[in-house]
Amino acid sequence: MANITALYTSLCAILILYLAGRVVQFRRTKRVGIGTGDDRCNEVRVRVHANAVEYTPIALLLLLVAELGGLPDIWLHGFGIAFLLSRVFHAYGLTAGKGGTHTGRFWGTVISWLVILILAAVNIVISVKSL
Repeated sequence: MANITALYTSLCAILILYLAGRVVQFRRTKRVGIGTGDDRCNEVRVRVHANAVEYTPIALLLLLVAELGGLPDIWLHGFGIAFLLSRVFHAYGLTAGKGGTHTGRFWGTVISWLVILILAAVNIVISVKSL
């Protein structure tokens, strides 16, 4: 049990490590030990990584609870794929957008929030039904 969540947790972990690696690479190149060195490009990289770290745990926890609650596999995969892609869209959009505005960032945020909200609602329904 919880094999589907394990898949998306692992994929999200790889994405987060990739985003962290971009920050580390920039810091090493610019010889910045901590923080962003007042460099706008590095500020964006740090925020892209931090944003993924901020949203991913709750989404994956909700996915796990839904899986343990018996949500059908097709729905679990749908939510897992949607969330993973939303984080990729967001990371690309925030990095590519000038001034932080980009379609990828917008849709990445919207899809992330929708996945979290819908999974929360699904888990509430599953919980109430089991009472």
